[in-house]
Amino acid sequence: MVTFPGAQILDIAGPLEVFSVAGFLDPDARYHTSLVSVTGGLMLMTSGVEVAADLISECEGPIDTLVVAGGRGKLVAAEDDQLLEQVRRLAGSSRRVTSVCTGAFVLAAAGLLDDRRVTSHWRWCPQLASMYPRLRVDANAIYVRDGRVWTSAGITAGIDLALALVADDHGQHLAAAVARELVVYLRRAGGQTQFSVPLAAQVSEREPLRELLEWIVQHPDGDLSIAALARRMHVSDRHLSRVFSAELGVTPAEHVEVVRVEAARRLLETTTAPVEQVARLAGFGTPETMQRAFRRRLGTTPTNYRLHFLSSSDTG
Repeated sequence: MVTFPGAQILDIAGPLEVFSVAGFLDPDARYHTSLVSVTGGLMLMTSGVEVAADLISECEGPIDTLVVAGGRGKLVAAEDDQLLEQVRRLAGSSRRVTSVCTGAFVLAAAGLLDDRRVTSHWRWCPQLASMYPRLRVDANAIYVRDGRVWTSAGITAGIDLALALVADDHGQHLAAAVARELVVYLRRAGGQTQFSVPLAAQVSEREPLRELLEWIVQHPDGDLSIAALARRMHVSDRHLSRVFSAELGVTPAEHVEVVRVEAARRLLETTTAPVEQVARLAGFGTPETMQRAFRRRLGTTPTNYRLHFLSSSDTG
């Protein structure tokens, strides 16, 4: 794992603990890890804690997995020619190359993400896309795999990424067992949105909109058409659309679909209700409508989502 001054310690500790626990639970899955940086020695993280790293120049290949951490020092790190040279060197001898959070800026500066679909922390995705126009930046995904390159969203999403790497190496059962050992409530799929519905409600600065967003979450099976929502907020349809765009960056219909997908996910995870009933309770009306929404948002079907969740839960 590559770090630098001003990195986020959770970007480092989260994934490394996943790999450590995987080896503890299954000796055949033991990962040998090291933390490296350009200068080596102690360096200050954003939390005020110092961590010790080995010299990156002394790290030899071949390497199974190269991980680059993120943090507030990302832009300085992305201009460090020595760091970029070493990252390119290590990437050349690595089976797979990954980044956590804004570590994607370092990989991008090293030219390792060109023409690839990637993600990063939602706050920094617009800047990442602007600085590196050859990247196809997905600001919603928890993590993205494009060939041998994996990138994750912000901070704790590094845990999701590491669990996905363990699953890719040793199967879903071990990844689920690691998640249970770490008391991770639910392993999130890569296609799941990083900016969740509850967070959207909290971020809104307008009290009427915040109340409306909370009401939508509580009534996914209600009339959530733009006209009905506008009446509830006592504004015109056009004004409601402008408010959603300004506050959330999405249309009312897009937000409603995300709410209903999350409601359906919870029902599929926690109940044995038939898919037809889940579709009705989540506000989709028909299984076909729900299936189209799941494919758009999660890249899978409701039935396959439930099967995947249950197979993971058997051991996690």
